[in-house]
Amino acid sequence: MNAKGDKSDVSEKRPYLMDCFFIVGPTATGKSEIAAEVAQRLGAEIVSADAFQIYRGLDLLTAKPDPATLAKAAHHLIGSVPQSEEMNVEKYRAAAERIIARGKPTIVVGGSGLYIKALTHGLAPLPGASPKLREKLERATSRELLRSLRTLDPATAEKIDQQNRRRLIRAVEVCLLTGKAFSAQRTEWGGTLPVNGVLVYRERAELYARIDRRVEEMFSAGVVGEVRAQKNIGPTAEKTLGLREIRALLAGEISQAECIARIQQATRRYAKRQLTWFQRQTNFAPLNLSAHRTSEAVELISQSASRVFARG
Repeated sequence: MNAKGDKSDVSEKRPYLMDCFFIVGPTATGKSEIAAEVAQRLGAEIVSADAFQIYRGLDLLTAKPDPATLAKAAHHLIGSVPQSEEMNVEKYRAAAERIIARGKPTIVVGGSGLYIKALTHGLAPLPGASPKLREKLERATSRELLRSLRTLDPATAEKIDQQNRRRLIRAVEVCLLTGKAFSAQRTEWGGTLPVNGVLVYRERAELYARIDRRVEEMFSAGVVGEVRAQKNIGPTAEKTLGLREIRALLAGEISQAECIARIQQATRRYAKRQLTWFQRQTNFAPLNLSAHRTSEAVELISQSASRVFARG
């Protein structure tokens, strides 16, 4: 379960990765539970790479690990950021590196691809936000932003999540500030460093059933009340999967059954995008959890991670 490459690249560029093991994959695969078991066995700590679990609150909606799972090992970057704060890849990378660089055996676990890539590739130097330009772009409609992006950078316009206004604004902003396509600057991240890890996944039918069941359990556990109680949610946390649908339910625009169905469908689509992204953007060894009992998967991953930690 090792990535390809020259180990000296790791020690020279980011030596802390020598003591780091990655467990990545789509939502609802069971990553958190498996990672906690592995960490407990090996005396390792866990760094979360989840763009929404990093926020405080919305524990049910973001499917944060339960107390029993959290008790198995030290967990970092879960519920550590106020919901009002805007997060980005650079902030995450800096926070995660500070933890990993302490030299303790660390397992990075999550499904937020850009957070993972920030650690395995580093980041291309991109310009900071321009207040005047940002204000102008904020006034544009999403359709106008997409039209501009198609002119400035057709490759990014083809792939970007058109519903994610924040990403549309940032992509157009970077193009205008640098005079270069956003996609061209992403390639400056370079090749993957030879970090170690595993891409866990499940057969589609099983994964979708797990997703549907988890959404139903969220509602049984009181996720609607959880959302109702939240105040002052910032622009990044606003993108939490299911938040928009539950707000529509609270506003009386849809029924609970329709709300559940919409969140289930959105989550299934998200999981499919995650798997495709990891297959294309990383070279972690795949592990089909549908073909193994949980205990077997924990044993296989523990063996690979222990070899990494022994070398560190």
